[in-house]
Amino acid sequence: MLVSTKGRYALRVMIDLAEHVGEGYLPLRDIARRQDISEKYLESILKVLVKAKLIEGLRGKGGGYRLTRDAADYTVGEVLRLTEGSLDPVSGLDDPAAFRLEESRCHEMWMGLAKLIGDYLDNYTVADLCVTSLAGNDYVI
Repeated sequence: MLVSTKGRYALRVMIDLAEHVGEGYLPLRDIARRQDISEKYLESILKVLVKAKLIEGLRGKGGGYRLTRDAADYTVGEVLRLTEGSLDPVSGLDDPAAFRLEESRCHEMWMGLAKLIGDYLDNYTVADLCVTSLAGNDYVI
């Protein structure tokens, strides 16, 4: 499994939104600047996240993007599956009939690896990856 730039950037965006959660809607240009991602490329990633309802966007003055849930409710696996399509280590894993006879002996091993990868990434949340030392993140009631 190789995570693409799109998947890595989507995760960075989710972390950025989580770290600035108290600031309301965050403008695209601010996220792009902080993450050093082109606005055009970032916009395509945000579209995918909005469509899946992981984030929401607001147009106009005071608009931008924000999380729709608490950062602890998003797993890394969820974000990567959305952007990558699959976390499987080999293609065709979901269709055992597609494996040739000599490859079918390895099918169970590949399935086990896919489960390990999925379980590992689902064990981390966006909140786990946030920097808690940002200004304003130390507010306690």
